Amino acid sequence: MRSFCALIIALCGVTNLHSASTATPAADHWAFQAPVQAALPRFSKQPHTDPNPIDTFILSRLKKEELPPSPEADRHTLARRVSLDLTGLPPSIQTVEAFVNDSRPDAYSRLVESLLESPRHGERWARWWLDVARYADSNGYSVDAPREIWLYRDWVINAMNRDLPFDRFVIQQLAGDMLPDAGDQERIATGFHRNTQINQEGGIDKEQFRIESIVDRLATTGTAFLGLTIGCAQCHDHKYDPISQKEYYQLFAFFNNQEEPALKLPNPDIDLAALEAEQQKLTTSLDRHLAQSAERIAQAEKALSPDKIAALPKPAQKALEVPAPERSFQQRRIVYGALAGDDPEFKKLNARLRQLEDPRGRSISTLVMEERSEPRETHVHIKGDFTRHGDRVHPDVPSALPPLNRATRNNPNRLDFARWLVRRDNPLLARVIVNRVWQQYFGRGIVETENDFGTQGLPPSHPDLLDWMAVEFMETGWSMKRLHRLIVNSATYRQASTARADIVAKDPGNRLLARQNRLRLDAELVRDVALSVSGMLSDEIGGPSVHPPQPDGVMSLGQVKRQWKADTDHDRYRRGMYTFFFRATPHPALSVFDAPDSFSACSRRPRSNTPLQALTLLNDEGFFELAEALARRTLAECTGTENERLEHLFRLCLGRPPAAKELPPLRRLLQTERSAAPDAPEATAWVSLARVALNLDETITRE
Repeated sequence: MRSFCALIIALCGVTNLHSASTATPAADHWAFQAPVQAALPRFSKQPHTDPNPIDTFILSRLKKEELPPSPEADRHTLARRVSLDLTGLPPSIQTVEAFVNDSRPDAYSRLVESLLESPRHGERWARWWLDVARYADSNGYSVDAPREIWLYRDWVINAMNRDLPFDRFVIQQLAGDMLPDAGDQERIATGFHRNTQINQEGGIDKEQFRIESIVDRLATTGTAFLGLTIGCAQCHDHKYDPISQKEYYQLFAFFNNQEEPALKLPNPDIDLAALEAEQQKLTTSLDRHLAQSAERIAQAEKALSPDKIAALPKPAQKALEVPAPERSFQQRRIVYGALAGDDPEFKKLNARLRQLEDPRGRSISTLVMEERSEPRETHVHIKGDFTRHGDRVHPDVPSALPPLNRATRNNPNRLDFARWLVRRDNPLLARVIVNRVWQQYFGRGIVETENDFGTQGLPPSHPDLLDWMAVEFMETGWSMKRLHRLIVNSATYRQASTARADIVAKDPGNRLLARQNRLRLDAELVRDVALSVSGMLSDEIGGPSVHPPQPDGVMSLGQVKRQWKADTDHDRYRRGMYTFFFRATPHPALSVFDAPDSFSACSRRPRSNTPLQALTLLNDEGFFELAEALARRTLAECTGTENERLEHLFRLCLGRPPAAKELPPLRRLLQTERSAAPDAPEATAWVSLARVALNLDETITRE
């Protein structure tokens, strides 16, 4: 029997590495041990005079496997790669050429620093975090009503731009409202756990869906900060990792003591003093007009029959019940509007006063967390059923991880939990985050199962490198920008992405990184590239979500039919991350390029390759409009020969000059389009060419 099992294992290709991982006792699993910063590997011949620490680990492993690293990518490729990775936008032609012609030894590091300082950097890396935070602009479930929580999204952008230390980034999102010096920004940060769905259907059990929200928060916390499948212990002890059901509900208790209010803040775009002064002036003018018209209204009242009174709006009926001399300003205003509403002076004053009285324009609302003064009791839910209470439990963390510091409080709260997460002896947080950042740059984490560091996850391909980076991240102040700088300056990152036969033979998945990986851009960046190269991109950062064009009928696909009125001003050309995202009916151009659905935390986006993507880039109204703008830009900026214009279009989209063999097909397409419509303006043929350029694989790929 054992021989038969061994044969099956061999045939299935199960490696010794995987077997060793599953055989390890759960509590002794590598991820539950504190990371230690190993000494850097040494070489007799260093590839650089001052090698990047990352490269010493990568090169050491490549040497063992007898795989040489790839040469550095050419400068055109490097400029576009690092610009897309750090800002999500392609570099301008001028930026690329300045870098290509910069002979200074620190030219590349100068380019990196300029990108890290760009406010666009915060947008690029905020989108990375918003995937984990399951950010959306609607409540979810079948009603999927709009919600206002974009201030949280803007908080993340600002945090990334100002390089808020990641430990503070975590604490403020989990428990910013409980900090001693908590202000509006710290409260806004707690929107992280208000990104849960809200069920607004009739007849629901509110307690059930309050519990569902906590279940989601706990699962998201496990994914985002611990890289563990904590949710597997909701109904029974975790089958693989050292998390019991009791420990699950001890963690649950941290998130069981909150209210879920909306925080209202003054609208910074509104001059409240001027608004109130205008409102007072209009009120005085309208009051005077009503007083001058009192006799006229009295006569109109006398002429009212019971049937006519019954036909009036309810507010007017109630106001008429009050004797005329005792009516308030608002009651006199209502009566006048009902009986003499056709008066053009009155209509003008009243309409403007209504605008000024509307509270929606004066404040901005966002969803936040707020701790209850009286904690709720938490019980184990028998088999996960919230109606069946088992033993009572108190807030605590799994015993396989470092214990909470109970020196200051016997009954720990959400803030204690947040501070525990970022403690230096927590073996998971720093590893999880540096691994997830690494994944963005190479398409795969050092731990490929980036959301499962437990015993069923894959072991790290470079464990010493992972631990070195995790310790370095913590000991250098949890700086995200420093981590970005470390990675993008490495020779490993700067390698060419050209496929090699020897890599395919020895390491077909390129896990050892003998070359860089080509990565299809995220959905929002596909749009951003088109906006940028067409010259239509709006520079505005932050603010309410926007409505670019989308196909007719999309908003009729959900249970509730909604309107989608495409913006016609600069909001039409905002970055993809600002597109209003309905969970039930997401924008098709985002979904087709694998944007997450925001129902749960997403730690890695899939990258599909489908015909529908090409059809979207060619025919979607939004992309067609940008192709027209790209054609106009090409013809306006380059007034030279046809070849010069073709090269200009090529450089805009791909960041490099075309090879000799790449121009003839473009010329043939241009001639074909001219012949098909000989009487059409010259720009028409160039629009067709621009549509093709935006659809090129290289345009939507980070090389």
